[in-house]
Parts: sequence; structure tokens; C-alpha cells
Amino acid sequence: MNPKNYLFPIAFLILGLSFLLNLSLGSVWIPFGEIVGGLVSGDWTKTSWEQIILNYRLPKALVAIFAGIGLSLSGLQMQTFFRNPLAGPFVLGISLGAGLGVAILMLAGSALGFALSGINSWAIATAGILGAGLVLSGVSLVAWRVKDSMTLLIVGLMFGSAVSAVVSVLSFFSGAEALKLYTVWSMGSLGALGWSQVSILGILIALGSLPVFLSIKSYNALLLGENYARSMGIRTGQMRWVMIVSTGILAGGITAFCGPIAFLGIAVPHLARMVWKSSDHRVLFPGSALIGAILLLLCDAVGQLPGLASTLPINAVTSLVGAPIVITLILRKNFSKDF
Repeated sequence: MNPKNYLFPIAFLILGLSFLLNLSLGSVWIPFGEIVGGLVSGDWTKTSWEQIILNYRLPKALVAIFAGIGLSLSGLQMQTFFRNPLAGPFVLGISLGAGLGVAILMLAGSALGFALSGINSWAIATAGILGAGLVLSGVSLVAWRVKDSMTLLIVGLMFGSAVSAVVSVLSFFSGAEALKLYTVWSMGSLGALGWSQVSILGILIALGSLPVFLSIKSYNALLLGENYARSMGIRTGQMRWVMIVSTGILAGGITAFCGPIAFLGIAVPHLARMVWKSSDHRVLFPGSALIGAILLLLCDAVGQLPGLASTLPINAVTSLVGAPIVITLILRKNFSKDF
């Protein structure tokens, strides 16, 4: 039996169970049956459970799904295009660009001697998207001149290094309160968004994912190198722009709303290759999206600290989970088989 015929239903089942587990865990345990019954019928045994699920846990779980899908698709695109197994959303400096926008919003005023008031999640998200757009514009300008994909990869890393340096300077001169605010944002959070922000994030994920699924055959051709893809009639220059814009929307939007989330974009595509044992992007793109959503839901569930009101930073949990996965893959030397 073809593995994609039965692994996808299993993955959807695991996604559903992970979704219910994420909704159940927290300072108050809510049984699965109560959640399903409440969401389907609208009748809740306790009003407090309804408020907890609808106003906090359900938006947070949807954000986890959106972010897991977006980061995984970004990572798979970049690994295929650059033929680099360690490529991820941070490589082009786009996520770091979002961090720069937030750093300017939170730290620049303090560094210059005045305090900004009224900083809310909308302002932070807007600053993050503008910062990601700024770096994306710089990378795009370079892409006009640079024809080699590996050179563009190095340029992206240099952009990221420059952005990190600017953030470090702002941090050095900023006050303790502003620095603490930025540090908290940099740890990542899935639970700080309201329904209107969740809707916008969902739209961004849809817009960023659309060119991915429209270009699946082109990504399959790129597996054998750019020269082969050109011989098959693939416009590699156009594909480069598809990858840059898609990654910018996906990674930039997620980082702006949720903060940086590490390792997911690197690790998930390799997990998809291992699970489906395929290099066909018609399988890998939806497979990576499913695994990314499941993994981030489970990471968020781990960070819930059941029975306590506290929640671990999502970036810390994904790093603890993702780093061992990447190290294991390196030790197994499976990269040469994947590319």
C-alpha cells in the first residue's frame, strides 16, 4: 500500500487529538467530552469552561496550528531551493527583521531617553511585519543582482547578522523596563492574540501558502538542481521570488504576532521525509504542514505546566524539542539521502 494513502488520515487523527489535548491542559483540566460537546452544541456544563476555551485556549490552539504550518512550509521551501538541509525561516534574516522592527518600537525610545506609551499587541505585530518587510526588500534587491542561490543564502545570513548587531546596540542603550519587555517578546508566545489578530494571522498563512502549493512541480524539479530545472522549462529566477515572498509573508507574519519560534522550520521537513519516506513535494508539503501543526500543539501543551497558571515560553520548548531532532539527524547522516 502506498504510504500516503494511510499516513495522512493517521496524521489528521493525531492532529485532532493534539488539538483536544491542547484545549484540555492548563491551570484547569477540562475533559475532552466537555470540549467536544461545548464546541459542537454550544452548551457548556460550566460557564467558566466556556470562557476559558472560547476566549483563551481556542485562539491559542489555532495560532499554534497556523504557526506550525507556516514555519514548516517556509523551512521546506528553503531547504529544497537552497539544497541545504539546515536552511530555515531565519536564514534569509526575515524573522530577525521582524525582531528588528519590534526592537525599534520597544527599545529605540528608551535608548534615546524617552519612553513610548500605548505599546500593544497590534503595535508590536505591525512593527514586526514592517521590519520583516524591510529586510525582505533588501534581500529582494540583492536577488536582482545575485543569480547563484548559495550566494543569496550567504547574503541572507549577513543581513541577519547586521540586524542582530543593531538589536544588540539598541539593547545596550535601552532601559531595564524596555529591555525586559523586548526579552519577553523574544521568548515567543502563542496566547497573546485576540480573535481579530488570529483571523489576520490565518489570512497571512493562507496568502503565504498559496504560491507554495501552486509551485509543487517546480520544487520537485529543483531537487535535481537549478540547471536541470531550467532544462525542464522552470524559471528558477521566478521560483526564487516565489520562495522569498512566500517565506517573508509566512515567517514574518508569524514572528511579528508570536515572537521568534526556533528549530521548527528546520526539523519538521526532515521529520516529514522520514515519516513518508518520500522526496515528492506533493507529499512533503501537506505532510510538513500536518507535522508542524501537531508538533507546535504538543510543544504548547508541554509548556502549559498542568495545574499551574504559568506557561513556559514557546521558544524555549521548541528549542528543547527541535535541537535534539536536528542533532540526531546530523549524527545519522541522513541529509545526503534527503537531497
